[in-house]
Amino acid sequence: MKLAILAFGAHPDDVELGCSGTLAKEVSLGKKVGIIDLTRGELGTRGSVAIRNSESANASQILGIHIRENLDMRDGFFVNDEAHQLKIIQKIRQYQPDIVLCNAIDDRHIDHGKGSKLVSDACFLSGLNKIETEWEGRAQTAWRPKAVYHYIQWKTIEPDFVVDITDFMECKMKSILAYSSQFYDPNSSEPETPIASKNFLESVHYRAQDLGRLVGVDYAEGFTVERYVAVRALSDLV
Repeated sequence: MKLAILAFGAHPDDVELGCSGTLAKEVSLGKKVGIIDLTRGELGTRGSVAIRNSESANASQILGIHIRENLDMRDGFFVNDEAHQLKIIQKIRQYQPDIVLCNAIDDRHIDHGKGSKLVSDACFLSGLNKIETEWEGRAQTAWRPKAVYHYIQWKTIEPDFVVDITDFMECKMKSILAYSSQFYDPNSSEPETPIASKNFLESVHYRAQDLGRLVGVDYAEGFTVERYVAVRALSDLV
């Protein structure tokens, strides 16, 4: 299956927090969209691998995406080396996305910045013919996405562009709340974590609201770019 957009996250729920409104919007426009998580989030203070697997499946159903996979890299300990890059190159060549979305370029969690650079580097290397990979016993064709964009997570990073998600904010929040083990629940007996606070959950909402305010819509998600974003005409800008 060729995908229009493939979003990567270091952990299950990264994509939901960072760009799920954009993904839901693209799905509604008829685009084929997928998510690949690098790890199972097995070092997370709350929940378990089994619980997060179930939550991830529920979130995927809410978003209506076409595929979701997990590369089973080690939470906290994966690195940006040849072995890890090749795993991602295989997936890029398998799904041939036009656009790749990945973690924030810098963030509180060390896996986010690492995952961002790992995926970005793999996107470039995937376009080199002399790097040979196979999938299901067949040689893969080189493929480089047209664009790599980075969503925003814990830290406040100034976006290079924003996407209006006004009609998809409710879907975004539902996909996030599918991870009930991770986020605010006043009845939970699990240990408190930075993302399990009421403040954090509200911050997801008011960040989208603030980015929307700045461009004259109700809600938006922000992205940073690695190279200039071009438009065909000034009228393409809103």
